[in-house]
Amino acid sequence: MSIAARLNRKSSKSAPKPKAGQRGKEKKSDHTDHYFDIKTRIHDRLIDMIDLSLLDTLSEAEMRSEISKVAEGLLWEEFQNAPLNLAERKRMLSEIQDEVIGLGPLEPYIKDPTVNDILVNGYKQVYVERSGKLELTPARFKDDNHLRKIIDRIVSLVGRRIDESQPLCDARLLDGSRVNAVIPPLAIDGPSLSIRKFSADPLEVQDLINFNSLTPEMADLMDGIVKARLNVLISGGTGSGKTTLLNCLSRNIPEDERIVTIEDAAELQLKQDHVVRLETRPANIEGKGEIDQRELVKNCLRMRPDRIIIGECRASEALDMLQAMNTGHDGSLTTIHANTPRDALMRLETMVSMAGLNLSPLSMKRYISSAVDVIIQATRLVDGTRKVISITEISGMEGEMITMQEIFGYEQTGISTQGKVEGYFTARGIRPKFADKLDRMGRTFPAEMFHVNPLARKGA
Repeated sequence: MSIAARLNRKSSKSAPKPKAGQRGKEKKSDHTDHYFDIKTRIHDRLIDMIDLSLLDTLSEAEMRSEISKVAEGLLWEEFQNAPLNLAERKRMLSEIQDEVIGLGPLEPYIKDPTVNDILVNGYKQVYVERSGKLELTPARFKDDNHLRKIIDRIVSLVGRRIDESQPLCDARLLDGSRVNAVIPPLAIDGPSLSIRKFSADPLEVQDLINFNSLTPEMADLMDGIVKARLNVLISGGTGSGKTTLLNCLSRNIPEDERIVTIEDAAELQLKQDHVVRLETRPANIEGKGEIDQRELVKNCLRMRPDRIIIGECRASEALDMLQAMNTGHDGSLTTIHANTPRDALMRLETMVSMAGLNLSPLSMKRYISSAVDVIIQATRLVDGTRKVISITEISGMEGEMITMQEIFGYEQTGISTQGKVEGYFTARGIRPKFADKLDRMGRTFPAEMFHVNPLARKGA
């Protein structure tokens, strides 16, 4: 007996046939709604007929094969006169497989390696981002309930929940992709879903160089910065590549060091073996049991870490991160949302003040200037390209001002006729103060590397 036959729990003869009145209504509806109506009815019957526990014992290829056999039989049996051509029937069978074991209409874009982000603005509108540009797709859900089922499937897989009492949720897919979902009453026009894709083959520093996101000299300097155990703050706006850059920097951490990562939704892809990954936990249905990043930072200090990596500083955990940087946990890495290095320091001051300590502004600035050594600024430009536009050293304090000096920067010269940003990378003619520490660590850089030479990169 085939596996498809074993999946049947009920005889297809016992299933109710569509009534004549229902067929009449379908004929009056437009073709799109009719397509979704047929697919929904096939899917509902399929769920009634298969043993989901048996599906769990099969590989994904076997599951898709068996679901396709049963669904095809139902389609030909129940809807022989359905106005669907062969291409539409094949598409429907594929979508039904995705509905049962995948994420429905989103599944093709989850598997598409060229897609970086998937943005669902209600059940009728799905956008994707490719090469930094947003595109409207033909994908759509049947209705809000259909979209809500997919959201529930995602959040339940990682032990999260979303309902009227907690209509916001940060979660992740099994492959590590980051997910944010918002449902009514907060989402006025219906459920909204955002997915930041997780790359199965993460970018390396050489890839960033090939994309002209930075220069080999900048990459060498960042390698030295990490190996010399300087504390690094990666700053940038949404979608500027902060996490990608953090992943690339982490490659330079020696294999013999113990690394502890702290994230809201785990997405870092470290290649070292000695890594402990921590993830925050939201409150339960009673509003209890929440564990935020600040508690995890405090706890990780008891775990004897050589390096602490925080996916993103958003609130009062910034104070505990600075304390760790100032008390022997050198080489810590984190990201922060800001448009410039100076803005990053201002935001860091704001987050430290959220911890509730009565620190004077001057003491806070001194604390920050002694903890953070380097700020790396990432930006997504107007043409969708991402670049490291600044490597800045925190050099100390002058009066009540934190002083900084930019080591490398990016100068934009204009926009080409094709809409591409034109510009060049350049050193600023400043030898960083931490160069002496790099020398002691065996990473000596030639003085010419820091000389201003804009023509060398102009037009790159």
